[in-house]
Amino acid sequence: MINWQIKRFSQLTTLQLYQMLKLRVDVFVVEQQCAYAELDDKDHHQGVYHLLGYQGDVLVACARLLPQGLSYPSVSIGRVAISEKHRGGGLGHQLLQEALKSCETLWPKASIEIGAQHHLSVFYQRHGFKPSSAMYLEDGIEHIDMTLEK
Repeated sequence: MINWQIKRFSQLTTLQLYQMLKLRVDVFVVEQQCAYAELDDKDHHQGVYHLLGYQGDVLVACARLLPQGLSYPSVSIGRVAISEKHRGGGLGHQLLQEALKSCETLWPKASIEIGAQHHLSVFYQRHGFKPSSAMYLEDGIEHIDMTLEK
């Protein structure tokens, strides 16, 4: 059973902040062998929320929910990460469903834009996202912008 929490940056404990950043670095920098600016100054902006999924006291999933205008003209979901040893059992779908539910609560009826890794576009399409750009390289990884219209 996953315990989902949604918090603003100022509500994160130092341990939660550490766990979240470690999970993101483990997935995006180490596992994907991609040197990029993980700390992009968006985490602490007003209106940004962090969705955290805990199994016991272990952070196993996270996502960042951004208000319109910060990453895209619309609301956005980013930094979607699942710890490597917790993949394959549907946790990614649970995480995205929680993120979408939280976005609807925070920003009712708002469209959502994402910059998805291209190989995950089918995953996002299963949740209603549609491609809205051609494939492009970001930090050496193929991405595609996708939109969920409301």
